[in-house]
Amino acid sequence: MTLTSPNTVLANALTNVEDILAPRIRASRPQGIALVMGTQINGAPHAGTSLVQSMAFATAARLHDRHGLPVEVRFSALDNAPHELVTDPSSGIRYQRAYAQALGTDGIARLVGTLYQPLFDALSARLAVPYSVETYSQQQATGLFRQTWLRVLPRLDAASLWLAPSTGVPHLRVPCPNSCGWAEKYAQRTRVERAGRSFARVSAVCLHHGPYTATITPTGGGYLDLATLYRNMVKELAALAEADVLQVMVKGTDWMPGSLLVDGALQAVGLTRGQLPARLFCPMIVAETGAKLSKSLIRSGEAALPTGAEPWMLDTRKWPGTVGEFADRLLSLAELLLSHPRHFFRSYSAAELSRLMSLPAGSPAT
Repeated sequence: MTLTSPNTVLANALTNVEDILAPRIRASRPQGIALVMGTQINGAPHAGTSLVQSMAFATAARLHDRHGLPVEVRFSALDNAPHELVTDPSSGIRYQRAYAQALGTDGIARLVGTLYQPLFDALSARLAVPYSVETYSQQQATGLFRQTWLRVLPRLDAASLWLAPSTGVPHLRVPCPNSCGWAEKYAQRTRVERAGRSFARVSAVCLHHGPYTATITPTGGGYLDLATLYRNMVKELAALAEADVLQVMVKGTDWMPGSLLVDGALQAVGLTRGQLPARLFCPMIVAETGAKLSKSLIRSGEAALPTGAEPWMLDTRKWPGTVGEFADRLLSLAELLLSHPRHFFRSYSAAELSRLMSLPAGSPAT
């Protein structure tokens, strides 16, 4: 007996974990399925990130076996994560320089290639599930993403409280065009003016260069860095253009409350319930207190390393073995958690994760 999980309403309604996607698959009758996962690439991945990624590959393989459809995993590398943060002494406004602006295209490619793609290669090879990588910088530069943003601007007021419940002002950042890469973190002085059907003007104030204006068009203009919920709304609206592929958003369970807000925003701008994206929320790794395992809080000294946790859980490069061995353990764990909905739709302590990752392949589940 290796794992005992309590029953829940959701687990009791399902025979298999992937059954939660059955209504979407039946309604859309897709020609293919894409499991989409996004990660802020602000340093080495931690255990929760790798667990979600392995679940995406394992679930894709199960969907292929179940429905006979082509499947793939799509990794969105969020290179707009903050790399540097400073406070302007004259105004008190916080500024950020994102990874994309700090490292550049080549630097981001090296970072993703070093920290993420070796594990993806191993998971892909073992399950015969192809994958692709797209950075946020690449995504925001596409005509589809920009056209979607321009189209939603006239309806943004309807969605504003869903995207920013406390202020009603969903914000964006357009870094200074003078190549310094700085932008107001919270966009206090950033203003957007829709100047026509095919372009908008964004005005802001740079930390070093003062006021500036950028023009956003479907084919170019400034770098369009949207706040998290805002970005997800636009990305998921754009996904509707790929009608033949069912895109399943794969996230950790901590994303569930935020997704409720994104769904509210999508409906506010005109989507029906049936058009909302399919989502799969994966198990979350928690500390003894029930809080999400957070490498940032532990590294800053605001939280202690949970009892039973191991160093590799904060930095998977510290796994005591090869990448291939790490992939094998993750897939064995994925097989165990996917073996019954009770095991999947729940959280796991860091100590329990350590125990489960040490089990030999093929261990029974209860």
